Amino acid sequence: MEYKTIAERCEARFIEKKSEFIGYLAPVETEEQAVEFINEIRSMHRKATHNCYAYILRDNSAARHSDDGEPSGTAGVPIYEVLRKEGLTDVVCVVTRYFGGVLLGAGGLVRAYTHGAKDAVDTAKIKVMALAEQLELSVEYSLYGRLPQIFAEFDVRVISEDFADHVKILLYVREELAEKLRKKLIDCCNGKIVVDIKQKSWFDFA
Repeated sequence: MEYKTIAERCEARFIEKKSEFIGYLAPVETEEQAVEFINEIRSMHRKATHNCYAYILRDNSAARHSDDGEPSGTAGVPIYEVLRKEGLTDVVCVVTRYFGGVLLGAGGLVRAYTHGAKDAVDTAKIKVMALAEQLELSVEYSLYGRLPQIFAEFDVRVISEDFADHVKILLYVREELAEKLRKKLIDCCNGKIVVDIKQKSWFDFA
């Protein structure tokens, strides 16, 4: 079980026929956080013509979008579709428009708001979050060289290594692979390795 989201806020802007479009993207976990971010952008751009938005959440599978005065279906839905097609969740996107005096038409608006959202997504650091087990290994130096190949096979993420009397390694592996990894390590090291399960949590495997 995993999901894609973003690491931090980001933004991107462009000009289309004298109208300025600014796309904002933020990680959120609740509708309250999403609404708070939308209101923050609206406060920043009180003189903007439109502040259109969309958000998608894991919480209750919530999803909302708004055209904020643009013709129906030309802003909120295109923003939402960008987030959906990118496979993102726990994210909110606001695309602000300052009208430049030239009408874009319905098709032009759809392209512009799609562009605004996609540009923001393209600047984001994507996180691939998966339920993971944190393992702590203790192994003899003579066996340490056998581990990297196994780590690569199981897409292990090593957090720290401590070279003392034994090599101690702290790592994360996807939950569904944890038991297979433990057995493979014990087998590979002929039982001369200690594998302790520390905790379960979400971890970024991007």
